[in-house]
Order: sequence, then structure tokens, then C-alpha cells
Amino acid sequence: MKHLLSIDDLGPAGIEEILRVTDSFVEVSERAIPKVPALRGKTVVSLFYEDSTRTRLSFETAAKRLSADTMTFSVSSSSVNKGESLRDTVETIEAMGIDAVVVRHRSAGVPWRVAGWMQASVINAGDGWHEHPTQALLDCYTIRSRRGSLQGLRIGIVGDIKHSRVARSDIAAFAALGASVSVIAPPTLLPPSLDGWPVQVAPSLDAILPDLDVVYLLRLQRERMTEALIPSLREYRACYGLTASRLARLDPDALVMHPGPMNRGVEIDAEVTDDPRSVITAQVANGVAVRMAVLYLILGSGAELRLPEPVLSGTRA
Repeated sequence: MKHLLSIDDLGPAGIEEILRVTDSFVEVSERAIPKVPALRGKTVVSLFYEDSTRTRLSFETAAKRLSADTMTFSVSSSSVNKGESLRDTVETIEAMGIDAVVVRHRSAGVPWRVAGWMQASVINAGDGWHEHPTQALLDCYTIRSRRGSLQGLRIGIVGDIKHSRVARSDIAAFAALGASVSVIAPPTLLPPSLDGWPVQVAPSLDAILPDLDVVYLLRLQRERMTEALIPSLREYRACYGLTASRLARLDPDALVMHPGPMNRGVEIDAEVTDDPRSVITAQVANGVAVRMAVLYLILGSGAELRLPEPVLSGTRA
């Protein structure tokens, strides 16, 4: 595995392999000194053309815990503001001697272009409305850690499907692992066509809620909307928000998930995030271990897709 650009690059076996390797890195993260020398001498660059908190910090933490060197590219203080092109930026960074670049960009397809311009490995950290594969991997891991498997689970993804790269990657990953996925959204927030998507469209959140094993809430991405797609936030919450009253109708063993950042009081009420069924903070914690696994498999022994014991051996602090 040289790059990770899409969930489709992995298939069910590849997803399962990353989740298996993640188990080892969860154990590393629980150590007093959560660090191993697996990627010592490697350099990982964060190339983010969009704002990010969770994904950016998660990748940087993952790289450091693997003992890799890290470089962070900040658009606001770079030569991009002087008119430098993406290709020139990429080629300049590669000339410094790097092994992998983690790319986030507002335009779909950019990670594929970057992969064609450089010899280093490329990891897609979100491209426009298109994909966010490592978010899908950490979501699969979070569900698996609580429910044992995704096989046969009923998952409802609620909200702004149209603009969500998370939804696209999650749907592909959940379906690949055997889950039944439904989408619940206003017609204006669904893609023009769902042909080829392994999903069902539910008539309403209230109709499907009691049957769900996982409720996955999406943020309204108003920064990507170029027109008024909902009457008001209040009406959206009334129809699609996970309120305390709706939470009461959810199965006691169901999971509540959100990729963040959350619009509290819109797609999710504050008290819902504090409920034991909410695994939102677990998603963030698991993101570090999942991204450690991805970096290790790409830059470590990725050709064999196996995690040798000596890599993680050593005395605990």
C-alpha cells in the first residue's frame, strides 16, 4: 500500500487489516510513554489547505508517536499567498526529503493529482465533498470496539449527505463490512442521484430511529452551501436533530456518533453528547491509533501488511 486515497483502495480485507493493526497501536497509546520507534527516520508532512482540528492534530500525534519527524504546512503563512501553485508547493516540499504527505483540500480529486506529482506516499485527509477515508476507518474501529463487528448492524446517517465527504467514505466502509446503511435527510441535502450507493433512503428520522444500532449525525456544512437548502435551523432541528426526547426512543445499546465539529442545538442536543451511548470522544481517541496504523502500513512494513512483534516490543515505562 503506497497511498491511501479512497476507501475503495482497501476493500473489506484491507479495512479489516488496518483495524487489526490499530488494536496494537491502541495498546501503545495506553502506555505511560506512548511512543515506539517504528517510523524513526521517516518524515511526514501535513499539507492542509482547509481548516482542521481533529484530523490535523490526530495525524501529527500519530506520526510523533511512531517517532517520525513532522512538518506542518500553513497556507496562511506560505507562498500560496504570493501566487504559488499547488504543484510548485508540492514539488518544493518533496525536494526537502519527505516520505509521506497528508493532504486536505477544498477541491475533490486533489490528493490523486498530488500522488501523480511526487514519489512520496499520499494520504487523503479530506478532498472537497468527495472522500475522507481515515475518518471512515476510525468510525469502523469505534463501532467494532463497542459492538464486536459491523456485520448485520443497522446504521443511520443523518443530515447533510450532499456536502459530506465523511458520509461517502463511511457508507462505502460500513457496507463493505456488512452493515445495512440508511440515509435520513431533507431532499435538498441528498445528492442528485444515489445510483450505485449501497444505501436506502429512510422516510424520516422518527420512523427509523427505534430500529437503528448506530445513529451517525452530520454537521450542516454551511460553508459549502451556495444556496438556501433548509428553511431554518429551528425547522431542521425539529425534523432531523437528535434531541433528548428522540434519544429516549433509541435502543439502550445503540451508539451515537458525530465526526465533529458539532453544531450543538442543531443536529445534536448538548445532553445527548453526555449520554453513555455517545461515543464521540472515543472517535477522536481512536483516530490517533487508526492513523498510526495507516502510517505504519504505508511507511513501515506496508508491503507485507503485517505488524511484526519487535516493532512494538520494549519495556513499558
